[in-house]
Amino acid sequence: MEISSEAVNPVFQDMLEQLKKITESLPKTRERMFEITGVAWSPDRMVKVVVGPRGQLVDLEIDPRVFRRPDATQLRATILDASSAAIRDVTGQLKELMEDQFPPEFTELRNQMQPERADAAEKSRLTDAQLYAERKEQR
Repeated sequence: MEISSEAVNPVFQDMLEQLKKITESLPKTRERMFEITGVAWSPDRMVKVVVGPRGQLVDLEIDPRVFRRPDATQLRATILDASSAAIRDVTGQLKELMEDQFPPEFTELRNQMQPERADAAEKSRLTDAQLYAERKEQR
């Protein structure tokens, strides 16, 4: 059974057209997603962390001056903080890319129909370090 486009509510027709455009742009969006990196520096600019689109460490630069006064605990904290900042950077870029793909109405509709997904989406934006810290606090 085929339905003519005249019989479809114009609002739904518009949504279908938007979905078609989104579907057609998915391969290019996926390609762009895998090109995104997150970068962060420590406040003293002695440590630079680069993560890929999935938050995995892809580069770490440590200024040799760090080793003049070695402090393993401080270096560890500096690397972890910079890593978290880099992950927040890449996550923000990915979120922005995805939000650009969908009209705001789709997000609003999804949140109305499945409010639990909004909570899950917020939790998915936490870094592994934040999740680890939360679990550690709960013990």
